[in-house]
Amino acid sequence: MSFRHALPSATALVAALLVLTGCTSFVEGMAPAAPSSAPPGRGFTCPTERARPDRDRPVVDYEFRLSDDRRTVTGTETVTFTPDLDTDRLVFRLVPNGPPSAQEGNRLTVDDVRGDDVDGGGYVAAGGADPGGLYEVRLDDELAAGDSTEVELDFTLTLGKGAFDRFGADDGLSWWASGAPLLAWEPGVGWAEDPFVDLLGETATSPVADTTISVSVPQDMTVLMTGDQRPPSAPADGRRTWTSTEPVARDVSVVAGAFTTAERTTPDGVRVTVGVLPGGDLSLDQLADWTVQAIADLEARFGAFPYRTLTVPLLPPYGGGIEYPSSIQLAAPSRDVLVHEVAHMWFYGMVGDSQFRDPWLDEAFATYAESVGSPASDDAVQRELRLPGDVGGSMADFPDDGEYFDTVYGKGGAALLAARDAAGAEAFDAAMRCYVDADAWRIATPADVAAAFSGLPDALAVLLQAGAITKEDLGR
Repeated sequence: MSFRHALPSATALVAALLVLTGCTSFVEGMAPAAPSSAPPGRGFTCPTERARPDRDRPVVDYEFRLSDDRRTVTGTETVTFTPDLDTDRLVFRLVPNGPPSAQEGNRLTVDDVRGDDVDGGGYVAAGGADPGGLYEVRLDDELAAGDSTEVELDFTLTLGKGAFDRFGADDGLSWWASGAPLLAWEPGVGWAEDPFVDLLGETATSPVADTTISVSVPQDMTVLMTGDQRPPSAPADGRRTWTSTEPVARDVSVVAGAFTTAERTTPDGVRVTVGVLPGGDLSLDQLADWTVQAIADLEARFGAFPYRTLTVPLLPPYGGGIEYPSSIQLAAPSRDVLVHEVAHMWFYGMVGDSQFRDPWLDEAFATYAESVGSPASDDAVQRELRLPGDVGGSMADFPDDGEYFDTVYGKGGAALLAARDAAGAEAFDAAMRCYVDADAWRIATPADVAAAFSGLPDALAVLLQAGAITKEDLGR
């Protein structure tokens, strides 16, 4: 997520960010990443190619139907789940019921749940608004690690008013992301049942899944969403159905409106589709040029783009951008915001994290990545490093949005820039690629960062001093 102008305290955040800046969607046979020249660290070996997604990852099918009034989404989600630990339940996060989103009128309910192994289901509060922030599906017996179960959930999503959020409806435009129950599993750990917080930030944890999406909308709407989109169906009864597939999606985004679209293809074959509404603040060509250039600049730093497609619908200027796998809800006509969100395709989309426990692992990294186009001055970096607070705090550690953004985005991005300067750009960039390739399609931790950079003690010293990592992380 990148943020502009949506809070009374946004001035400090804008300053912090700006001084730091100035076909399927996964190909199983993709070329391996180039070997890295990063120095070896204690117990860490840089991989010679990017890690592959888990063969036993969840399989998720979403069927969405947007009502004719464009303010209600009904649907069915089918999940095939194969845990790596024994469990007797499935837990889903109901992101629209988080406090800030619920205040704007968004609401997600589970209307029915079924499956051969299902005993029942119910809501869990977890700090969410009514009816609850989590939905727990109870199984009639324990599901052993390596065994599979299939669960279907019917749901209804009410879209609130247009605002800087991942859901909303405004003047013929409808959008939703995390708009269905989100499987909240962390491989090797178990269910992520972290409470919601009253901040403008994410608190979800979810594995990558082999995902298909179907969206039925009024026929005058164009859909831009996660995944490799196919042409829509022919109109029938005033509606069209749009479909896509994304084999490595942690979550999905759907935006539907009166978009005019344009496509570009990067030199590596990534298909980019951008969309602009009538009277939009950017032209199609400018948005497409910015997006293709952002991919090129970030590939030069972090390696091959994680997906084979990227969609970028430009929403009204609500104040920022929100990332989803192979799709971006861009709600600000800002190149810096766009670069930040494209960077999230590496940091969150591919290298995942617990967004409640370790928010810096995606937001600080994406803020750091903004420097590929606008290098920061040493004075600006040092100013951010002097801010109070630990970069590696959880979402529960920040009392308000201002402190969260200043610490995680501003100080966190500065810490990574300072670590790069301390270690030397070539060695740091090589270690960063090792981290990306080793932890692709996983949920990473600060200990994984420490391991990848263990051959660069000067960089680790900077991150330790900023509170991004701890001595325990270094002991891996």
